[in-house]
Amino acid sequence: MFKFAKMAWRNIWRNWRRTAIATIAIVLGLILLIFMDAAIEGSDQATYGNAVRLYGGNIQVHAPGFRERARRLPLIPLANADDVVQAVQGNPEVVAAAKRINTAGLISSPEGSFPVTISGIEPDVEVPVNLMAETINQGRFLTSQDEDAIVIGEGLAELLNVGVGDRVTLLGRRLDESMRQSTMTVVGIYDLGTKEAEKLTVLITLPRAQTLYNLRDQETEVAISLQEVGQEGALIPALQSILPGYEVDSWDTLRPELQELLAIKSVFVSIFGLIVLLIASIGILNLMLMAVFERTREMGVLQALGMKGRQLMGLFVMEGMMIGAVGAVVGCILGWFLVWLVAQVGIDLGYAADMGEISALMGDRLYPSIGLNKIVGYGIAVVFIAGLASLIPARQASRNEPSEALHHV
Repeated sequence: MFKFAKMAWRNIWRNWRRTAIATIAIVLGLILLIFMDAAIEGSDQATYGNAVRLYGGNIQVHAPGFRERARRLPLIPLANADDVVQAVQGNPEVVAAAKRINTAGLISSPEGSFPVTISGIEPDVEVPVNLMAETINQGRFLTSQDEDAIVIGEGLAELLNVGVGDRVTLLGRRLDESMRQSTMTVVGIYDLGTKEAEKLTVLITLPRAQTLYNLRDQETEVAISLQEVGQEGALIPALQSILPGYEVDSWDTLRPELQELLAIKSVFVSIFGLIVLLIASIGILNLMLMAVFERTREMGVLQALGMKGRQLMGLFVMEGMMIGAVGAVVGCILGWFLVWLVAQVGIDLGYAADMGEISALMGDRLYPSIGLNKIVGYGIAVVFIAGLASLIPARQASRNEPSEALHHV
């Protein structure tokens, strides 16, 4: 086996220019594939991370019956929200556990009335993890001392034609399904970069929501924020075992439409990667076919000396895999270095502002990210595909008759 490997290695460098061209094609394709995957992975991480902050934490805990009617925001009080908070706060992956009340309602000004989701929150707990708190561009965020204060989005402020300090009328659904009206003062306006998302949610303090919507000392949700997106799968089963009387869901369960959109992006990456690897395999196939035609007499000599067809076939497959291995090693190293280099400064996405909810959730800069296991996986795939691409010319080489091959010109 070692002798065949040594012979294959020497063979691929006998015509080093042709080998170098095939290797460069593999390297460039692999760099492009790794960087594209890293860029999309980075955008997904940013989108996921900002989405969980916008839509209520990585994990949400509700009372039984909420999941069925989640779209209607049912006011089903938790049996004991403080117990839920205490149960999760000891976990090292948990950054914050915030109690909330969410209900549907209308917000009005002399310009008109518009439907919104009303969220009663704990400002002191929410500030470090709430995306709206981070994107306040006028006024300030809520404080625990606020009473008739409200924070709204810039898109909604434009519809209502109001600014910081103006009064608006808030109409929200109570526990008994009746509606409660109150006058609130706008203390802050947040800017998410997408007008549609800014029209959906308004924030008031939790104590004020409890008073307005007949939920004295009660909450309808505990929103749990984790250190990283992706930790939900391991934590949810543990929470379900210690909180048997509650419904525990990840954000993507309650917001499947965003998950579906990101899944489409993943399919795009897979198709793109397949095309790149296919192009690389065609280069290997062409290289090995040329080698078969040019080395016909040499193969006849080897067969005359006793080399069997399957051994000759194995030799050519090994040569193809070695070319793939060289390209894979160099391509993976350079691809990783490019991702690392770009990740230090990020890619400016300022041009994509106001291009939709997904672009807004990605933020102003994109930081490519890819795991080492993926890079190694791509490298192994290239070697495997290079071997497959060598099968056709290798089979052709193994079927040549020695007498005919020796007389080939």
